[in-house]
Amino acid sequence: MNDLSRSRSASRPEGRRLPSYFDLIEDELRRRSGGGGGAPKKPLPTKRAVPSAKRPGAGTAFSRAAGNNAVVVKVLSYGAGASSARNVLAYQSKEEKALDQDGREVTDLNAAMRSWEREFSNRKGSQDILRLTYELEKADGEDIKRALGSLAEDGFRQASDTDRTYAFSVSEGLKGGTRLHFALVIAHEKNDRSDRSSANRIPAEIDDVRAIDERLDRALRGAGITPVSRYPAEFSSGPKGLTATLHAMQRAGAEVTLSTKTHLRDRPGKSGRYERGGERRDVTTKDHKELTAEGKVIGALMQTRQPRDFMHLLLSGPANVDRDRFILAGRDFLKEQFAGHRYAYAVHNRNDLEKHPHLHVIVALRNASGKMLNPNIRDFTEWRVRFADNARERGIPIDRQKRIERAGPPPVKRWEWEMFRRMGATAPANVVDKVRAKLRDTPTAPKREEAKKRLEQSRRSVGRVILMLEGIAKDRSAPSTARELSHDLSIGLRREYGRLETAVREGRDPTREKGEDHMLRSTPISAAQAKAAKETLANTALTVAAKIANPSDRLIFEQATKIIGKVVGLQLDSRVGKNRDRTESGSDKRSSDSLETKSAAGRDHIAEQSVVNRSSNNRSLDASRIARSNAEYDAPEADRSNRERPKPQQRDRDIPKSIKLRPPQEKDKDRTR
Repeated sequence: MNDLSRSRSASRPEGRRLPSYFDLIEDELRRRSGGGGGAPKKPLPTKRAVPSAKRPGAGTAFSRAAGNNAVVVKVLSYGAGASSARNVLAYQSKEEKALDQDGREVTDLNAAMRSWEREFSNRKGSQDILRLTYELEKADGEDIKRALGSLAEDGFRQASDTDRTYAFSVSEGLKGGTRLHFALVIAHEKNDRSDRSSANRIPAEIDDVRAIDERLDRALRGAGITPVSRYPAEFSSGPKGLTATLHAMQRAGAEVTLSTKTHLRDRPGKSGRYERGGERRDVTTKDHKELTAEGKVIGALMQTRQPRDFMHLLLSGPANVDRDRFILAGRDFLKEQFAGHRYAYAVHNRNDLEKHPHLHVIVALRNASGKMLNPNIRDFTEWRVRFADNARERGIPIDRQKRIERAGPPPVKRWEWEMFRRMGATAPANVVDKVRAKLRDTPTAPKREEAKKRLEQSRRSVGRVILMLEGIAKDRSAPSTARELSHDLSIGLRREYGRLETAVREGRDPTREKGEDHMLRSTPISAAQAKAAKETLANTALTVAAKIANPSDRLIFEQATKIIGKVVGLQLDSRVGKNRDRTESGSDKRSSDSLETKSAAGRDHIAEQSVVNRSSNNRSLDASRIARSNAEYDAPEADRSNRERPKPQQRDRDIPKSIKLRPPQEKDKDRTR
């Protein structure tokens, strides 16, 4: 096989270059539109089948290679209650009036939420904070602090319950006495955000409240403080409930003391990490904002269960999209996907052409029949597919794709954008790198285990494809056209993949790397040769795929071979077309079924016609047999038809019974088939 580096560079006829993704896309569009050049003039049919979210296939890669943007459909938040829904709807309507599911403008937010509230559930969140209020005889704040500190060491509910967060404030009580506000987190406080256990939750039952009250009463009396009376117990839910409780305890200028083992650990160059453990830390303050900040730190590790009445959904598109068509696509998607649910949507950045247009949508999770919508990752994938389909029907080049399926820049949080905008190059190094990677759209190495696993699977699949092509190229029983094309493709793929890996390893953006021209043979071939080559590659790919035990690895390998199959099909079809043109123009008087392609040692027509090849390693015998075959096909058609083909038995007599193995001669080193 000729080395690509020694290819015949004196003349490079048109059509010999390896087809690019853009060639494949145009070919696919021509195929869909029924022929003709360029993109189809009429849009694709509106009737479509439900797309499969399990197999993104090569179509996604083609679409992304053409510059199509990945569709963005994500849930920003969930909420409960009419008040929260009104706040979300007010934010959505800051630029334009929101439209509801019937296409009517939402002019009165309060009236709209009253109609929504009838379909909201009455379920309340979990009871996470217990608040007890006492009337004491005149007492000193320091004595109360010491008594509560000893109670924290002994345990609030039982002897081992010593790690809970608590807060208290002391103010003036009735008849010259002292009023004590005491708040205790009875929800499970996680060790970190990955903790999914709930072993330390105290049920909000009357027996548990009574047990906590008795231990607190005993601790106060042990410090010489006499409780006179206690108000009814109160409960609050979630981080917001904790913050509201702290603010209520701070009224009338009282100081609030917060004692917790939860803290935010600073990490140089990285965002902070929420952790629980170690020594207790006490914070005493009157500042409203400081209490809010501390409440957020504690609430970050509080395990809570909040009701869900609605979700805040985002549909985003590229900055250069046709805004009107994008909004219509979003409207059609919402009408199709959330039929029977109340929803309202508003457009942001409709007129700002430098920013991405997007739709903010609020969707009631309970429909008119009482059925709840509980979306998960499979639903999000399906929504992306359907929204992308609606957009493509309106001529918008948007594609469905997960972040894990593409080498994209890391996500940048809002505070990182603000820090980079204000501090510039003096910002932490990790923030600068993330923002620059986002601005330049530079891919980075994956850090999540799932993404690393997917990357390794892709590497293995590329390696399998290259080994498969190299195996076909070395298989002397395979058709010569398949051997040549496999050899050229394997060299091109190995060089290109190695070049991109080097760019990533050295920190360069692989999308900005200048590619190389990997040449393929373009000599004319017959339709029979093209068919034999396609069948050889297809059958080999099926055989290799059947031997891959891991279903994920097999799926990625099949996707890769689909792209290779598209390249092979385009290349072989172009060579068949050249042969047809030569035959029609009369420049070649041989039939279209003749074998045109020649390698360095000549074409073996007998092997191409699937005749059993019984040749030996004796190159002189091979050369004589091939010469006879070529002479027969080079003869005029009349002579060829009158001449009888030698029988296989006559050829067998020329083959020696014994074979002597010998090293290749000096003159045979560069002669390959």
